[in-house]
Amino acid sequence: MELNMPLQLVPYKTDYKQDFIDLNIDWLEEFFVVEPYDKKVLEDCENQIIAKGGFIFFALLKTEVVGTFAFMKVENQTYELSKMAVKKSFRGKGIGNQMMAFSVRFAEQHNWRRCILYSSTKLENSLYLYRKYGYSEIPLEPNCPYDRGDIKMELMLD
Repeated sequence: MELNMPLQLVPYKTDYKQDFIDLNIDWLEEFFVVEPYDKKVLEDCENQIIAKGGFIFFALLKTEVVGTFAFMKVENQTYELSKMAVKKSFRGKGIGNQMMAFSVRFAEQHNWRRCILYSSTKLENSLYLYRKYGYSEIPLEPNCPYDRGDIKMELMLD
């Protein structure tokens, strides 16, 4: 069931930091565990993501934060799509779809060469969404930053 009101996608504001943390921890605890690396990035997102050249976005319905995602800079013109979460009561309403469409447009507008992401093969709906937006599986390096990560995908933008 799609939303019957417009979704707004807005950049990071300190006011939304707790939403970024809460949405991601809720999602992680539902499907996996919160790893030390997650804790570090979530609790210090300004330094771990934004100060390093990354971006955090929020999906708002009126004034309620219902979703979030981040781009973490990997190297020049390569970013990791990360920390994507939708509030449980709003899942299945097209919010993830809208965030993915926005993320691809944002990457194209900034002339990035590629986006990567790490995921888990347990998350079939997420993998379907990533593939729908052009991501394809690539080899997973042995030092994957996430214990839960058993698949790596990339989107080439050239």
